[in-house]
Amino acid sequence: MSTKAERRAARANVAAYHEEQLGRLVERLTDAIDRHRAAELGAFDVDEAAFQYSRAAKELWKFCNLGNVEIAARIIAEDPPTDWWDRGAPRQR
Repeated sequence: MSTKAERRAARANVAAYHEEQLGRLVERLTDAIDRHRAAELGAFDVDEAAFQYSRAAKELWKFCNLGNVEIAARIIAEDPPTDWWDRGAPRQR
């Protein structure tokens, strides 16, 4: 069993990871919006990016907030999931 300090450290590590990865997702979405403003993407393309952002952010949230925080912190330290954007991609039929 872990100590209170170890759980606190694990929560801090997971929170830092969550913020970093969420920032990357936001950058992808703002890139799509900027490209729309520059007339490089249509409104539907931005809508698809917003939908993918939403799905990816939910998957990231589930990873960081459901289950044992110490296990999530260990996964982040040893072999962190890297591309949440891809995890938010619509499933192909």
